[in-house]
Amino acid sequence: MNGPVVHDAWTLPVDDNINSYAFSVDLNGQWFLQKGKMVAYYGQIDFQGVGLGHLDHLIAHSFHSPLHAAEWVVAEGRGKMVLADRAFDVNSYDLDDGNLSIRSGNLLAFQPSLSLKQSIVPGFLTLIGTGKFVAASNGPVVFMEPPIRVDPQALVGWADCPTPCHHYDHAYLRGFLGGIRAHTGIGGASGEEHQFEFVGAGTVLLQSTEEVVAEISVGETGGTGS
Repeated sequence: MNGPVVHDAWTLPVDDNINSYAFSVDLNGQWFLQKGKMVAYYGQIDFQGVGLGHLDHLIAHSFHSPLHAAEWVVAEGRGKMVLADRAFDVNSYDLDDGNLSIRSGNLLAFQPSLSLKQSIVPGFLTLIGTGKFVAASNGPVVFMEPPIRVDPQALVGWADCPTPCHHYDHAYLRGFLGGIRAHTGIGGASGEEHQFEFVGAGTVLLQSTEEVVAEISVGETGGTGS
């Protein structure tokens, strides 16, 4: 019977998955990290809050989301970092002179060659430029082409396509189940009655469940380094 694979600083992957739930970043410089998503590291790495003086130039170039500034740090130095998030699926993605909007709770880390901005859609952030980012999802991600309507709870993000609009299925709302919900208030909105509608060119990223990867408040984040 084979035992577990034991890694060290030399055998950890270079900017790749260790398994479905953990990702290894080969740090030689700087990365932005969401607090609490670094679970281990090798090497000489410092973690600084967004907004500290010597990082002003980096922040001015790459971080334009004051609403989320308290949730992020900059990892600086050389070494290997292991990223994970509550046993959710974790993967890396590459942007090539593109733009991608992603649910803020899903985004774990990104290279400073990308620029982070607040999306016009509440609860989402937008990455612009060229570089790599790491994101979590509740189940594997599937990639879909517009035009498409999606359950908001299953939506991870969208790349290189217009911001979605809301679509409500009024036939469903007038039906039996919708009528019960309207009169009792029980059940909340479902993917059958409310969707995000995407049109035009681009790619829509969906997770394989309707349970959102929730944001963790800063006071609940784990890990002393990040």
